[in-house]
Amino acid sequence: MKDIEQLGKEVVDSAFQVHSTLGPGLLESAYEACLLHEFQLRGISVESQKDLPIIYKGHQVPVGYRLDHPSSQP
Repeated sequence: MKDIEQLGKEVVDSAFQVHSTLGPGLLESAYEACLLHEFQLRGISVESQKDLPIIYKGHQVPVGYRLDHPSSQP
């Protein structure tokens, strides 16, 4: 398990690598896919685009929010 400082450095470096390789102007989805791949290359386990349903009057509505920030699983 990586300590939080090392993990933070690797996340920032991963983002830098993706941006410097791809450059500006692409869709967010392209950067996200490449960033997730970069995390995998570094052994960082992540989940992305997690569904967050809405509860409306006690009923779970499946078309809720999507959490699009990768959540780290150190």
